[in-house]
Amino acid sequence: MFYGTLVWDPWLIVVQIVCLQCLYYLTLGFFLSILVGTRVSRMSLVYFFDYATLTVSTVTGWCVIASFMLSALAGAGYLLLLIERAKKCLDFSATVYIVHLFICIFYGGWPSSITWWVVNGTGIAVMALLGEYLCIRRELKEIPITRFRSSKILSPFNTLTN
Repeated sequence: MFYGTLVWDPWLIVVQIVCLQCLYYLTLGFFLSILVGTRVSRMSLVYFFDYATLTVSTVTGWCVIASFMLSALAGAGYLLLLIERAKKCLDFSATVYIVHLFICIFYGGWPSSITWWVVNGTGIAVMALLGEYLCIRRELKEIPITRFRSSKILSPFNTLTN
């Protein structure tokens, strides 16, 4: 992890985006299966990509919203592990949610629910800000430097007795 060297590696960026997107959807699937899977008879991609499932009028809708928020929290941890730089967290968070928007448009049309926009806007803010906070904390950690002191170091205050 050399922060001073600036090397533009497009393959690394693509791999990081793909890994982050996959981890986001794996985590979302995990939370949806726990919170929503116990409430519905059959899980489907509707809960991932259909904007109509994000609603505050049903308990299942609240469970879907909680799953998206918990996935955003986990995404911040993934940013810490995969991206490692605070200044890149917003870019990668936005990429995850923009890709999610395109998949949602392809799956069910333009999201016309205000709840969908609020939940995903809050999710991107949580993921980016918490990811930046965690990365900054790691970047500001002191680097431990071990000093090996020998008893036979020559200094003006030490004299050799032999």
